[in-house]
Amino acid sequence: MLAEDSTFSGNTCACKGIRRCLVCEKIKGKSQHEAREKKVVHHFLYNSETRLADSTDAEVASFPFPGVFLWENFISEEEENELINSMDQDSWNESQSGRRKQDFGPKVNFKKRKVRMGDFSGLPALSQKLVARMQLEPSLAGFQPVEQCNLDYHPQRGSAIDPHLDDSWLWGERLVTISMLSDTTLTMSLEQGMPELGLAEEVHVAVRLPRRCLVGLHGEARHRWKHAIHREDVHERRVCCTYRELSAEFQPGGEQALLGTQLLNTALSFQGTPV
Repeated sequence: MLAEDSTFSGNTCACKGIRRCLVCEKIKGKSQHEAREKKVVHHFLYNSETRLADSTDAEVASFPFPGVFLWENFISEEEENELINSMDQDSWNESQSGRRKQDFGPKVNFKKRKVRMGDFSGLPALSQKLVARMQLEPSLAGFQPVEQCNLDYHPQRGSAIDPHLDDSWLWGERLVTISMLSDTTLTMSLEQGMPELGLAEEVHVAVRLPRRCLVGLHGEARHRWKHAIHREDVHERRVCCTYRELSAEFQPGGEQALLGTQLLNTALSFQGTPV
């Protein structure tokens, strides 16, 4: 059955707790993105050529921003069409904050630190050539993803993803995302500011993501800076594929290496369907 790729699927959503989308705001009230506008925030823009975070305020210096890798035009327009058409043949599940998702990965309980195969049958077939291409980049050498999450954003739903750090118990050093269908901005944030630069208030670094690019996070950008896609930066339908590798605990020599080998062998069979 074809997915309803860019329209409302009724008057329900999957938001919980403080999460909000345009569907549930009619009942629960406005989202927290309005509160962000009232905070004092120092804004910077990431320059992928110099790898500096450049300030728009002349009184604040630019600073090195390590841990972000941007590969523009990672896929062609034809590949983008092929990927989106393939995804839309499968169902999109409602997710929080107005997103929809498709998961290709093991069943995980992060709070209890438990992982099992579940119905995981591997990454989708079309990802095989993409993973091989990623590995050509020196910073992604040896990257072997064990999980893929496809996310569907649309402004009609108020889609967003709040500032967060990805898990580091199961997922490893590098996070890799392919961004499709429209341009957007990845916002990196430090709530505690940067005292070393004399910035006591929250700091944001905007990383512009052009359509069909690949963005990779590692190091400080992975473990220190939270990342988000804000509602106001979703102007058209956007679909992304995020790939995650295993942490050291699940790699050879780690406490759960046997399970890690099983997960990786399944993932790299590239025979998967959404779980």
